[in-house]
Amino acid sequence: MTQFSELGLADAILKAVADQGYTTPSPVQAQAIPAVLAGRDVMAAAQTGTGKTAGFTLPMLHKLQQGERASANRCRALVLTPTRELAAQVGENVADYSKYLNIRSAVVFGGVSINPQMIALRRGVDVLVACPGRLLDLYQQKAIRFDEVEFLVLDEADRMLDMGFIHDIKKILALLPKNRQNLMFSATFSNEIRTLAKGLVNDPVEIDVSPRNSTAHTVEQWLIPVDKKRKPEVLSHLLKQHGWKQVLVFTRTKHGANRLTTHLQDRGITAAAIHGNKSQGARTRALAEFKSGDIAVLVATDIAARGLDIEQLPHVINFELPNVAADYVHRIGRTGRAGASGEAIALVCAEELEDLEGIEGLIGKSIERRVQEGFEPNTPLPVSRPKSPRKPKKAKQPKGFKDTFDREPRAPRPAGSGRSNGNGGNAGRSSSGRSGSAQKQGEQKQGEQRRSSGSSGNNNGGNSRPAGSAPRRPRRPAQG
Repeated sequence: MTQFSELGLADAILKAVADQGYTTPSPVQAQAIPAVLAGRDVMAAAQTGTGKTAGFTLPMLHKLQQGERASANRCRALVLTPTRELAAQVGENVADYSKYLNIRSAVVFGGVSINPQMIALRRGVDVLVACPGRLLDLYQQKAIRFDEVEFLVLDEADRMLDMGFIHDIKKILALLPKNRQNLMFSATFSNEIRTLAKGLVNDPVEIDVSPRNSTAHTVEQWLIPVDKKRKPEVLSHLLKQHGWKQVLVFTRTKHGANRLTTHLQDRGITAAAIHGNKSQGARTRALAEFKSGDIAVLVATDIAARGLDIEQLPHVINFELPNVAADYVHRIGRTGRAGASGEAIALVCAEELEDLEGIEGLIGKSIERRVQEGFEPNTPLPVSRPKSPRKPKKAKQPKGFKDTFDREPRAPRPAGSGRSNGNGGNAGRSSSGRSGSAQKQGEQKQGEQRRSSGSSGNNNGGNSRPAGSAPRRPRRPAQG
């Protein structure tokens, strides 16, 4: 079996890896590290929790420590991530693996003050880990320039596309030097990922070490059929019955996460919520307390489903099944990481049958059911028939658009074409229609007046005319 010492990494990096307790690379690391060291572009897909981050961090640090330091307001390696939590996690990994190297790194994301980030970039950094939105803010304020970028890494690339970052990614790509090494790491190689890769990577080494959308074999999966209203009771019962001390619970909504956290706290269970409405400080604090064991339960929306490496996390509970089946794989991928064992439990009501069937169809197996005594559902969960998961509907492209960034200008309309500026598209047509209709009504009214005056009995033999009008020409006698 390959060892890290056989991959050609610098001794200082090997020492840092040993400090983290690792000696043997994972399959994705064993293939990615030599390819990156050889200067090749890489597209790597692997299960969540298989060490993709080290797969690009270690060889990148090896190559960076051999070159010159970054200039002021510059970076040599740019790592883009979809979420703040993942950015912070990658930044910690970079710091851990480079602690024996003369390497500077920084992490930038929104939700916190931009000023400390601008100060950190003044001296230049070798590795910059960033979320796309804040990175563009810093560029617009001239706090960062990209002319010295040697490496571009898209981490969790499929998640970035899911979250709508394609616009920002394309803007950033347009600012980077053409001569660079590109690394794409993702949980899956979707069609959208391959489309993005066409304009990004050059003759890449493709690494796919696990089946698409598969779950780690070290994770035990089972579900509890339960009525929707009794889910909070079942959860608190499980926590107390088993004495679990570190559990990550997923809900669909932010408000649902808050309500569930309050329910658990009211029953003496230490819990905190993490979602998009929380400040960055609150999110960071909750995650730190969960990792340290100060709180037993972290209730999260899918913001925490990617990239968070919580060491030896034993339990993940899906309080509600996700709408997108692939998110189930990423949720339970928080446990059973790096070969460790884990347990994934889902609380499923009858209304979620379609979501369950999509998940089972995606992972290729049925999930074991275990009814909890005293919590038998009044509405039984029907037998599931695994099927292809529902695909999220794509928004229709507006007419006249080739692509998000390739808009076709509309041809100007000639003057007097019936559309008026500022009154809506149909203002001109509706105005002319109304005037034409009024004219017809006026003509009909005049015709009715003439007919009624002609048919009325009067002294003029039916030839009465309004006062002041010209006399009517006498009729010709009928020809015999």
